[in-house]
Amino acid sequence: MALQPFLALAAILFGIGLFGALTKRNLIIVLISIEMMLNAANINLVAFSHFLSKPNIDGQVYALFTIAIAAAEVAVGLAILLSFFRHRETSDVRDMNSMKW
Repeated sequence: MALQPFLALAAILFGIGLFGALTKRNLIIVLISIEMMLNAANINLVAFSHFLSKPNIDGQVYALFTIAIAAAEVAVGLAILLSFFRHRETSDVRDMNSMKW
């Protein structure tokens, strides 16, 4: 396979994730959309590592770091969501304009 199908897939995933992150109001959907954008970046990292340089694992290593950062981001985001939901009983992003309870 060539490089272009991987880049096209990553662009489509990134576009869908960006659309979801900018237009949805539910924080869980926003977090899923951000994860989709990070996965698109991972596809690009691995594809460029495989196709554009001598065989090495640099892209895979960077992808693993991105996966670890994404897991931490989801954990922090869900902790904030649970705390917010306990106090205000909503997960709407529009209501999260301040951290005052």
